Amino acid sequence: MKPPAFDYSRPETLEEAVGLLAELSSGGKVLAGGQSLLPILSMRLAAPEHLVDINRIAELDTISAGPDGVRLGALARHAAVERDPAVRSTQPLIPAALRQVAHPTIRNRGTTLGSIVHADPSGEMPAVLALLGGSVTAVSARGRRTISAAEFFLGPLESALGPDEIAVEAYFPALAVRSGTAFAEVSRRHGDYAVCGVAALVSVDQERRITSARAGYLSIASTPLVLDLTEAVLGRRCADDLSAAGRLARQLVEPDADIHASADYRRDLAGVLSDRVITEAARAAAGSGPGD
Repeated sequence: MKPPAFDYSRPETLEEAVGLLAELSSGGKVLAGGQSLLPILSMRLAAPEHLVDINRIAELDTISAGPDGVRLGALARHAAVERDPAVRSTQPLIPAALRQVAHPTIRNRGTTLGSIVHADPSGEMPAVLALLGGSVTAVSARGRRTISAAEFFLGPLESALGPDEIAVEAYFPALAVRSGTAFAEVSRRHGDYAVCGVAALVSVDQERRITSARAGYLSIASTPLVLDLTEAVLGRRCADDLSAAGRLARQLVEPDADIHASADYRRDLAGVLSDRVITEAARAAAGSGPGD
């Protein structure tokens, strides 16, 4: 199918872009990587009056990592973020999840912030942002604001971003000392949407006993789901059997069924993957097992 007719602009500056969106009111749509937007247009699931292509705004093509965390501009491509050594050392969960995003061709063009703004509950990066407690910075003609991950995702393909706003930066906190992460998902074919995916963040004390264990889920709820599984593994050593985390996850998730999987199958996957990633993240935290 072909997309419906639309007008097209390619501003050179951020000021020009936000001014244009302000004029267009709710009729404008921002185009960055386009790997999510263009298929939706072609299927006529969206029909914006005007596309605002931000690819010429050089200040948005940024990747930075420091002691506080990772900041990604609106034009940072998945592949570039995945390969960045500073990103990997600062927050290893980001490249671990990005390796599961679609296929290399799509990762070469798609933008990490764009996938977050798309707010697909089956997307890897919304779940990562939610688990890490990150945020999105938005700019409009009215000014600049920062939206926490907890407030950003409102529903399937629905975010808190206003029609006149451009998401210009995503922020992911750095991995803390004595903490580890892991990511796993199951899909029918590599690159397909995950039937279920889980990201984990585990912290330990100096004796390698677990003090915190949290998991973020994709393809389970209508928005990225974050569960605190600490009570199941609190005080256990990283080498212990941590399968109680998976059992607790099975009790807490309430997945929906669709054409890809039944609710019971998704619930079982959530348990199995939670067990796997909590164990791997705990060992990474202790420095005695696989990390990124």
